[in-house]
Amino acid sequence: MITQNQILSASNKPEWADAWGGMAAMLVALPSAIAFGVAMYAPLGPGFAGAGALAGLLGTVAIGLLAPALGGAPRLISAPCAPAAAVMAALCARLLAEGAPAEQIIVSLALVGLFSGTLQAVYGALGGGRLIKYIPYPVVTGYMSGVGLLIMLKQLGPFLGLAKGVPSLAGLFTPAAWAWPAVLVALVTVGATVAAPRCTRRVPAAILGLGAGIAAHLAAGFFYPRLLAVAGNPFTIGAISTDPGTIFKGIVANFGALGRLGPGQLYALLGPALTLSVLLSIDTLKTCVVTDTIVRTRHNSNRELLGQGAGNIASALLGGMPGAGTMGATMVSLASGGKTRWAGVLEGAFALAAALALGAAIGRIPLAALAGILVVVGARMLDLSSVRLALKSSTILDFAVIVSVAGTALAVDLIAAAGVGIAFSILLFIREQMGSNVVRRKATGEEISSKQQRLPRERAALAARGAETLVVELQGSLFFGTTDQLFSEIEGDMRTCRRLILDMRRVTSVDFTAVHMLEQVGEMLAERGGSLAFSHLPASLPTGQDLRAYFTHLGLTHREGGRIFETLHDALEWAEDCVIDEAGVELPDAGELLDLSQIDFLREIDPASLAGLRTAFEARSVEAGRSIFIRKGQGNELFLIRRGRVRIVLPLKDTHRQHHLAVFGPGDFFGEVAFLARTPRTADAIALTPTDLYVINRDAFDAISGRDPAVGAAFYQRLASVEALRLRDTDRELRRLQDS
Repeated sequence: MITQNQILSASNKPEWADAWGGMAAMLVALPSAIAFGVAMYAPLGPGFAGAGALAGLLGTVAIGLLAPALGGAPRLISAPCAPAAAVMAALCARLLAEGAPAEQIIVSLALVGLFSGTLQAVYGALGGGRLIKYIPYPVVTGYMSGVGLLIMLKQLGPFLGLAKGVPSLAGLFTPAAWAWPAVLVALVTVGATVAAPRCTRRVPAAILGLGAGIAAHLAAGFFYPRLLAVAGNPFTIGAISTDPGTIFKGIVANFGALGRLGPGQLYALLGPALTLSVLLSIDTLKTCVVTDTIVRTRHNSNRELLGQGAGNIASALLGGMPGAGTMGATMVSLASGGKTRWAGVLEGAFALAAALALGAAIGRIPLAALAGILVVVGARMLDLSSVRLALKSSTILDFAVIVSVAGTALAVDLIAAAGVGIAFSILLFIREQMGSNVVRRKATGEEISSKQQRLPRERAALAARGAETLVVELQGSLFFGTTDQLFSEIEGDMRTCRRLILDMRRVTSVDFTAVHMLEQVGEMLAERGGSLAFSHLPASLPTGQDLRAYFTHLGLTHREGGRIFETLHDALEWAEDCVIDEAGVELPDAGELLDLSQIDFLREIDPASLAGLRTAFEARSVEAGRSIFIRKGQGNELFLIRRGRVRIVLPLKDTHRQHHLAVFGPGDFFGEVAFLARTPRTADAIALTPTDLYVINRDAFDAISGRDPAVGAAFYQRLASVEALRLRDTDRELRRLQDS
């Protein structure tokens, strides 16, 4: 196995090292591509092995030249791959079983490659590169394992040297049908391919395995001369020509056969093309992610799909087989110094040079040697580690998905396996959503409060009846799969609460089933004189849905109790006002101008002492929207509200954003920190409405306190009492945040 250190050290080589990377990648990709091409046409019989090998060669050249040049992953090496071989071979076998002639089958395979490449380009143009990567891993590994099993199964014929017409599985259990020279060549190839990395890393394992297989074939030829025959030899690829004129004639023949395909036949190819396009895209993007991790780069998924699509379109037009970004060739290229897209382009150029140079010699390669290489490839595609998923109940469904997809690929075909995979993707998504808790946090009015500061008598009412208010913060998707979970979570609480506030800020989607359930909740609360309210309804969910408009359209907010508030603070303030009103707490009239004796924390100071303090207070009026003081401003004044409302905010580093700390109303006070500590202000105070204040300066207060210490002691005692209540509220809020 190639290590990350080897790849990173190779990246320091000079620019011309791209040529070495391209050469090494070609030596890995070309033998496999020839084997994949032969496997693609294998159902047609040994007579088409040469055509298959040529398709693999042409695919290596076309995809190798175009995909790296146009793609978004510069270090990626693209070539024909095992998934393409499995899908195309399965389609070839199906068309053959339906009675299609060989000429029609060949052009149908080319069309599937063309459609597949076009779809990949469409995926890239529409930004589908991000979506394809999110297909569940159990579906992908099941599909890949199915592809690996199919490749191994379909290679049993050439691996065992079975005669034409002998079923692979039947021949496997019939040793008398085996051609032992072919078995020997295949076993030598497998052994050399597996053992090669342990002996040397300078020569790709596929080259050493193929060389060992060819040597074994030649050695066996001394005992079985028929293995060395040139014409009509069923144990070799057979006649193959890489002459440009011959290739051009093949292209013309394919276009001629295209006119004989009817609309129904073309339509039947769309399913395999869709399956192949998704599978090749997954294989490519998976390799891109691994490459990014090793070389610490980022690829452009959508551009890469465009490049892969262009490469597969060109390959199909030339009569080659489709392909994808390949892991083995990419890793070898990186380890050999390839670090730009030129390494990939040169891989295609070297493949073209090899095809022109070797020519007919490629036809002498033994089929058993190619079968041995493909058996190793197929075995490495099996995810044997997934067996451990069957050992735990929490992952048994994931294992069932893998087995089902792989089993469908074997029992039916890869097209059906793709359908099963899509169905399981949907089920896995629903399971994941149902397994996540849509209720992020619950709290009653005893545990959470609004930013509105309350007077002691109001606090007493809220403490006594706080449990009648329930706040439920929701998260994730509210749909038919999570609706029952949400109702079960709040059903028991609705027996005691009268006001239910649903905070929707972390909700990502809502469907009609969830809205219907919320309607029922609102009706149940209304029957007991309660109300349902919503806060933080997102104007635009990730799905693009306007939740406020959706609720209004379905009539949810028109019903009694369907109130909507901008923030949770607003909703809590409404609920607290309801509790205070129902408790009969007397509050100052909004237009009333309070006297000093009506300020809450001064009420218990005796009139004589209060009369002494009165001379230290001055009256002040502030217009709505104006600042009373600002953060870091100097001042040692305490402010008592006679009329109006004041908001305290903390400016954040971004001058356009503020953190809302509190709201004070008539009869309350603020500014005590600077008054007591004589330090700069810690926040901004802004008048929300036209506001009238009583203001006392610390120096003036100290002068009065010095003359009459009893007055100062009484003032500080009342101030400390209110501050203790505020600190208790702060502790409760901090505890709630920590618990969440």
